[in-house]
Amino acid sequence: MTVAEWCVFGTLMLYLLTIAAAKWTSFRKFDNSRPRDPAFYDEPIRARAFGAHQNGIEAFPFFAAAVLLAEFRLAPQHYIDELAVLFLIVRIAYVFTYLGNRPTLRSILWSIGFAINIAIFFLPAIRNYLPA
Repeated sequence: MTVAEWCVFGTLMLYLLTIAAAKWTSFRKFDNSRPRDPAFYDEPIRARAFGAHQNGIEAFPFFAAAVLLAEFRLAPQHYIDELAVLFLIVRIAYVFTYLGNRPTLRSILWSIGFAINIAIFFLPAIRNYLPA
């Protein structure tokens, strides 16, 4: 597996662990028979964890598709890998800013992550113009 493919897995695990951590740290208040109970997410930190989780679900498909498309279309693998690692780092920082209630920085990080996805997606189109 390539580094980028491991980053796809890491991104998947990140959004799963984001909500799992909120549930594990509140195990006495979390009712697994009602996992989507809105009352559980009334506490601000849990609401932010849920928001970060949902955003991770939304961001994941484009990232995974961009990585796979770039690899299938033979873009330079080292660029795909570097951008994928950068995306994962940005997503980790994004989760921390979401949990830390830093909306402006969070939006900046989201924009950077989206730009990285665009770059990965279009790597096959510009591969002939990239230095080896």
